Amino acid sequence: MEINLKHINKELSTKTPSEIIQWAVGFANNPVVTTNFRPYEAAILHAVITVKKDLKVIWCDTGYNTPQTYKHAEVVIAQLDLNVHLYVPKQTTAHREVVLGIPHVDEPEHKLFTEQVKLEPFKRAMAEHQPDLWFTNLRKGQTAFRDSIDIVSQGADGVIKVSPFYNWSDEALDKYLTDNNLPNEFKYFDPTKQLENRECGLHA
Repeated sequence: MEINLKHINKELSTKTPSEIIQWAVGFANNPVVTTNFRPYEAAILHAVITVKKDLKVIWCDTGYNTPQTYKHAEVVIAQLDLNVHLYVPKQTTAHREVVLGIPHVDEPEHKLFTEQVKLEPFKRAMAEHQPDLWFTNLRKGQTAFRDSIDIVSQGADGVIKVSPFYNWSDEALDKYLTDNNLPNEFKYFDPTKQLENRECGLHA
């Protein structure tokens, strides 16, 4: 699918997240939303299922989430009645801890670790569902790469990526969560990033 990104982003720059989502599902044949239940994920999940109740939610669980994140995920899944499709690494966390551990980002083994716990499950999910549109909660100001994209972008695979809250601040999302009686959780750990401003490999 070919779209004029510059024109579309200009048109959507004044729209609300709900309007952006409605625009997207209006032409998408097989949209999905991905989540890892990190802070503020409840906002994007609530926003997309408010427009399309049965939207497929792809959760790629690295196996290294905090107990707080797993509890938070269960609450959000139940509260929003999410259509979750769970993907996990092919090797158990316990096994990997013995043979590899969690390599530091500067160690050569970190590439293999990231492939095992995040990239392979994600690729498997995308191959099985074959989406033409992917909702994410990427926002401007998170990383240098994310500053370089916009509300709508397109990957090399042709999948349209839509980030309805791209221009929103933490404060605005706090209000959205409060207004919609949604929970949040900040005790989150991504073993593939380790540094807050580092890309995980899915979006770059």
